[in-house]
Amino acid sequence: MGRLALLLAAPRLAWGAAIVAVRVWPARDYTRVTIESDQPLAATHLLTEAPFRLVVDIDGLELNAALRELVGKVRPDDPYIAGVRAGQYQPRVVRLVFDLKQAVRPQQFALAPVAAYQHRLVFDLYPIEEADPLLALVREKEDAGQRAAAAVQDALGELIARIDKPHAPAIPASAVAASAPAAATFAGVPKAWLPPLPAVPVLAGPLTPAPPTAGERARIDRLVIVAIDPGHGGEDPGATGPSGLREKDVVLAIALALRERLNALPGMRVMMTRDADFFVPLQDRVRKARRVQADLFVSIHADAFFRPEARGASVFALSTQGASSAAARWMAARENAADQVGGVNVAQLRDAQVMHALLEMSTAAQIRDSLKLGNEVLARIGRVGRLHKGQVEQAGFAVLKAPDIPSILVETAFISNPEEEDRLRDPAYRAQLVEALASGIQRYFARHPPLTRQRPL
Repeated sequence: MGRLALLLAAPRLAWGAAIVAVRVWPARDYTRVTIESDQPLAATHLLTEAPFRLVVDIDGLELNAALRELVGKVRPDDPYIAGVRAGQYQPRVVRLVFDLKQAVRPQQFALAPVAAYQHRLVFDLYPIEEADPLLALVREKEDAGQRAAAAVQDALGELIARIDKPHAPAIPASAVAASAPAAATFAGVPKAWLPPLPAVPVLAGPLTPAPPTAGERARIDRLVIVAIDPGHGGEDPGATGPSGLREKDVVLAIALALRERLNALPGMRVMMTRDADFFVPLQDRVRKARRVQADLFVSIHADAFFRPEARGASVFALSTQGASSAAARWMAARENAADQVGGVNVAQLRDAQVMHALLEMSTAAQIRDSLKLGNEVLARIGRVGRLHKGQVEQAGFAVLKAPDIPSILVETAFISNPEEEDRLRDPAYRAQLVEALASGIQRYFARHPPLTRQRPL
């Protein structure tokens, strides 16, 4: 009888997937919801209007504590999701209801196990109308200037009040810190940070962007645009150092600081492929740079190797004839595998043939200009720390294959080396790297001024 009871219970014990983790990655570009399980999940979804909702039914699943955690994963500043509810819709069907802040274009796909991940069911929520990135660059800079001017005015008003009324109470230190530039922070990240970095705020843009004014159109045409690409992000952490420092965090901090440094230069604006902790497919990084007709593309990474003694910074340009060294070939293969880890919905590419052609196209002029840019940057990085190679290397990195934009990939250091991991954690060292990158970019433009472009909106 005992054996019979076990046999009868076996199918029920084996039925149902176990949820490993749930994750939500909000960003202005899109929000990704990931449900990771030990078995593949089957799901259907539908959209409703008035109010906007996304309803997801997952088959072969029982509601458990892991799924309930999804409710608390939604951040208040998520541009697309207002909240989420979970319930047992049927005995073997879990229903998730996402209350939306605006109409979205959802994409659902599944990912097979790879790296540290098991089976993943992914929902990407994209806006119905994509914001114009050129217009966003101009308005972002103007908004930042207005906020800075308002902060200075507030500080001056408080100072004048203290002079007029000498017996008035002193200004609280917190107020001064809020109105003055954040000297105790590095690109919005506290100096004494330890991995993981605090999340970068995500700002929800307007549902329908206002059309550009005539003045904005003129300023866009005169811009020199640098595309900065912090590697990895979101589901893809990149390399991890011996003490847990993640590549995606440190390169984002460097990229945000470089954006501030370059945006301070007259006539220059930075377009970031990501400005928070979310994943961007490799071909989308290239597409973003081409969409704004960027004059340069700089991808920032932190290298890793299976031997911890490897060290030094590197700069890479594209090669169509093969890698310049075995190490370059290995690094390119590792970076190009980011899509497998981060998760790409291959079936939903706008035009697979066009994207394939884009990644395969390159010109001799682009590679030649990329080598010039790489030499300028490498020379200045060499003054900050040790170089892995004394010349710009070449390999088939997917993110360097924009056919009309000089493009380089900078490996700032070997995060797998304990000493260099400590340097990457040090704000002073990162600041030196930022200055070296900015100086190299400025020197390149001084020697090779960009051509005048008509940038249609």
